[in-house]
Amino acid sequence: MPITRTEIVERLIAMLGPDQVVTDADVLKLSSVDRFRRYEELNGVFMLPIPAAVVYAESAADVSAVLAFANDNRINVVPRTGRSATEGGLETVVENSIVLDGSRMNRILKIDPYNMLATAECGAPLQAVEDAARALGLTTGHSPQSKPLAQMGGLVATRSIGQFSTLYGGIEDMLIGLEAVFPNGQICRIKNVPRRAAGPDIRHIAIGNEGALCFITEATVKLFKFQPENHVFLGYTLDSMKDGFEILRQVMVDGYRPSVARLYDPEDGAYHFSSFADGKCVLIFVAEGPAAITKATAEAIEAIVAASGVCKAVERKVIKSWFDNLNWGPEKVAEERVEIMTTHNIGNTTEISATWDVINDIYERASARIRAEIPDMTLVGGHSSHSYLNGTNLYFVHYYNLVDIKPEEEIVKYHHPIKKIIVEETIRAGGSMCHHHGVGKHRAPWIKDEYGSSYYMLETLKRAFDPNGIMNIGTIIPKA
Repeated sequence: MPITRTEIVERLIAMLGPDQVVTDADVLKLSSVDRFRRYEELNGVFMLPIPAAVVYAESAADVSAVLAFANDNRINVVPRTGRSATEGGLETVVENSIVLDGSRMNRILKIDPYNMLATAECGAPLQAVEDAARALGLTTGHSPQSKPLAQMGGLVATRSIGQFSTLYGGIEDMLIGLEAVFPNGQICRIKNVPRRAAGPDIRHIAIGNEGALCFITEATVKLFKFQPENHVFLGYTLDSMKDGFEILRQVMVDGYRPSVARLYDPEDGAYHFSSFADGKCVLIFVAEGPAAITKATAEAIEAIVAASGVCKAVERKVIKSWFDNLNWGPEKVAEERVEIMTTHNIGNTTEISATWDVINDIYERASARIRAEIPDMTLVGGHSSHSYLNGTNLYFVHYYNLVDIKPEEEIVKYHHPIKKIIVEETIRAGGSMCHHHGVGKHRAPWIKDEYGSSYYMLETLKRAFDPNGIMNIGTIIPKA
């Protein structure tokens, strides 16, 4: 006989004590969703099964005990830390789930300036880790827009990326070692070394697993020297996204690594740069690092842009002002919530990646389909913000008026159909449907198309590490 909701709570309290097990009705409702359903949440509508409890782990041993209990009793567990997820990865889609929260595990364990490493527990805020590094003249190099909200475990679990990734890389490039707990309670530690060739790189079992395989309890990341006095800011306007993609490609292929390399289309550009965009695309670069490298990078980019003959320079101080106000903290989140309820206009994003030869086609086809197929659109735009030797990402931005709907109908009428268009066009062209927000539960229906024949490897990992299927049901792999 399945264990009851009451028994789940009683067992958890007996295990950890009442201070670590929360059953308040309002907390449980809010813990059934993430930002994917924020319009429903803003209106007090909760359509998903409400979890049995939120458990606040305070150690890896706590995580191990809860997972082993859940595994023995076939109880769904949804791991979380910073709660800034946007793809439904934190949704509780089955009855009597346990939300396992690591935010109380928030210690910065070590800042090591000699070996250039920072080690922190899963609930340590990225902003706190960055501030501790900055105090020593160092930086993690990791700066997602959610930096004031995000916590270390969630960043690793979602394979996150920061706004300076073109220089520093994504979290997978920064992560040196970690500790993770698997569904049977096994605690595993991957030691901190600069590189190894001792079999497969098992860090990547945990990185990006989105709580579907394990719970990440600790992370060690690289540190870099922070030299803001050497920053160089460059900005341009141009008529064509295709030309902009080609400039980005040339910069990357020629071997230059600015920390920021961004291309905005006219609609997204107007939203962010109304003072000068004037209906044009906007191209932005930031060079940083040692003075000699920064100078060479900026000069080379200026030469590539000049040779293109399609760009007009904008004042550098305008780009610096934009750069200084990149991130979304609690204040901006609160402002957005008021704006949504006041205007009944809401914005969402979907990010993909592809090689240089198809990225512009994806942009054009998906944008055209959204405008043609989805009603009430007020902005259909996008930007590239993370570039590589072989291609780039595209961050589609879409705003729409909420017309004649109940809160629970927003996803069905707008959000899902838009995402479906973008995912379909991306996979059709051979790109990846996820660049950095993860699969969550709302891109899971296309996971087999995303993986193709390699889906065998993903499915086998899931069966091996989570044979009872208790880890974050419906995330990455669709709910059966």
